[in-house]
Amino acid sequence: MSTHKRKLSRRRLLAASAVGVAGTGAAVAAGSGLLSSASAATFGHTDDGSNFVVNTGASLVFKISKKTGDLTSLVYRGKEYEGYGGRHSHVESGLGASTVTVRQSGSTILVKAVHGPITQWYAARSGQNNVYMWTNKADASFTATRFIVRLKPGMFPNEGSDSWIEASDKIIEAGDVWRRADGTTHSKHYSGKRVIDYDHIGFTTGSVGLWIVPSNHEKASGGPFYRSLLRHSNDKGAGLYEILHYNQAQTEKERFGLQGPYVLAFTDGGAPAASLAAGRLDTSWVDGLGITGWVGAAGRGKVAGVGIKGMDAKHPYTVGFANADAQYWAKAASGTGAFSCKGMLPGAYTLTVYKGELAVHTTPVTVKAGGTTTLHSITVTGDPSTARTIWRLGDWDGTPGEFKNAKLMTYAHPSDARAAKWTGNVTIGDGSSAATFPAYMWSGVNDGILVYFRLTAAQAAAAHTLRIGVTDAFSGGRPRVTVNDWVSPVPTATAQPSTRSLTTGSYRGNNRTITYSVPRSAWKTDVSQYNVLKINIVSGSSGTAFLSPGTSFDCLDLLA
Repeated sequence: MSTHKRKLSRRRLLAASAVGVAGTGAAVAAGSGLLSSASAATFGHTDDGSNFVVNTGASLVFKISKKTGDLTSLVYRGKEYEGYGGRHSHVESGLGASTVTVRQSGSTILVKAVHGPITQWYAARSGQNNVYMWTNKADASFTATRFIVRLKPGMFPNEGSDSWIEASDKIIEAGDVWRRADGTTHSKHYSGKRVIDYDHIGFTTGSVGLWIVPSNHEKASGGPFYRSLLRHSNDKGAGLYEILHYNQAQTEKERFGLQGPYVLAFTDGGAPAASLAAGRLDTSWVDGLGITGWVGAAGRGKVAGVGIKGMDAKHPYTVGFANADAQYWAKAASGTGAFSCKGMLPGAYTLTVYKGELAVHTTPVTVKAGGTTTLHSITVTGDPSTARTIWRLGDWDGTPGEFKNAKLMTYAHPSDARAAKWTGNVTIGDGSSAATFPAYMWSGVNDGILVYFRLTAAQAAAAHTLRIGVTDAFSGGRPRVTVNDWVSPVPTATAQPSTRSLTTGSYRGNNRTITYSVPRSAWKTDVSQYNVLKINIVSGSSGTAFLSPGTSFDCLDLLA
């Protein structure tokens, strides 16, 4: 065998023996002619003059800029994935001039980038195709908290609603919502998932996968049902996000402090290892690294509840915990409502029981480091569905899920060709009334929807309370009602996020119930006739079409 062939065989052997995430293969593709420098070298770091170069000892080599702390290169199996449009991967939109240092501690390499109130950390573990990251933000001088991984165009396929083609699609709103020739709409906002619904997000070719595994979001904001940017792709490149605070459709004040780890993981095409997910990740190796703000398992506590009484079997239940410094949540077991939430920072929290997404019970709870707070059965006390009604449209669950177009609106614009017409009146008792009532109303689109219903003589002889539950509103929009000839006062605007949400994939704001005291004199005295409820969206603000004042609905009912 020639010297050249002996060297090539040894290189192939080194490449084939590299270790990947969760046992993923790291061998060089046959006939590719590419040699992974990660496979051919050992775990460690070097300095190329502009970047700290970190070799994971597996199939991944990444670089961190010594000037800005940006992640400037992701070479996996010898192929570069990082960067598009002359920009790199970074916190916020890039920190700018930063103090960047690197050190190795046993089987971990740690890179630290400091820029004013933000410190960004990157870590590599020997033999793993992962980049572990933390973000520590001290104040609100930066308006958002995110990490975006920027990827070269064409690296991964994506035909989802969060993908668009700038060369041919048309912008229809705010520079970030696009319409294709077939009438479908696309945007970076349209990934369609709540925080509670995913433990990884990313792309795969079938043979290579690149994923973000999120942190536990304890210092994030918005709660378990918050929707935000997850990924996007177009003909210019692609992005993966870890969003920790974002103003779009935001319902909470920003929290500060260390958030992480969140993980950038390469695989052989499959999902990232389940052991990387928050709550399952072994972080004992982090304890001795000196990451500012890090609290290990010994400094955390747990809450365990034996059950929830008064649950509605038609809905899932979630138990949330929140204070000014941290947030957590746990799914309640169906049937019993038992729940357990571990890894919590010590402190006093408000525990909230959610039916679907609707808060139906709150109580205080205290978490102590190293201990478990055990709670007796919780009895739900605030479910509006328990009230007796004459009729009801939808259900009280904090979402517009039963109404027309509701599900589509988490991953499309209201003008999407797949949406049913937003106009059309509703008759109570026709068997499909909830499905024909619109999930959203706008003053400039479908104002004046009519709801027809009959009352018995006994019902028409009394005053009744009409309730309308809203989940969010845009530009101060709220419903004013007319019942036959009676017109309600203008209700007070509900406190809601000030940004777009009804057009950017989220109905989630602050659930509020507006009540209307309808007098006896308002009803039709002839029981054979329909009473007519007219709903108009009113506001002190203006706008046109889908950016006119509007609101999303949870439920409408008339109390007995």
